[in-house]
Amino acid sequence: MAYKAVVITVSDRCSRGEATDTSGPAIVEMVTKEGYEVIHTEIVPDEKERIREVLIRCADEMKADLIFTTGGTGFSKRDVTPDVTKEVVERETPGIPEAMLFESLKVTPRAMLSRMAAGIRGDSLIVNLPGSEKAARENLGAILGTMEHALHMMAGKGH
Repeated sequence: MAYKAVVITVSDRCSRGEATDTSGPAIVEMVTKEGYEVIHTEIVPDEKERIREVLIRCADEMKADLIFTTGGTGFSKRDVTPDVTKEVVERETPGIPEAMLFESLKVTPRAMLSRMAAGIRGDSLIVNLPGSEKAARENLGAILGTMEHALHMMAGKGH
């Protein structure tokens, strides 16, 4: 079964055209190679209401199976992606960010400074990834092979 994925870049600078988004396209490339159909990409600023709106629209209206965000997971006051993610999901899935952290700490001790979250809203799995392309690739690489099994379980297809 081809699952549907969405990639949302959360960045003030990219949303204003002041920087080029490289992490979003990198995520699209990786999930496409795994056989997912990317049905939507979007760049939004680091604003709670915009992030909330896009997550809800992608889950509830677009019926995306997987929603990846990139950016807004650090310590800056405007880094609110995980906070909004926790507000919109019905059930958190802490093992996903823990697995990413575990693998990232093998690369750099600064990985502990990322505040990623993940959870389930309806039939959608939402996963936050860091905003740098390198970190997004490393973190997604740590979990991508397990996402199909997670989606099978969510769909009631067993373990």
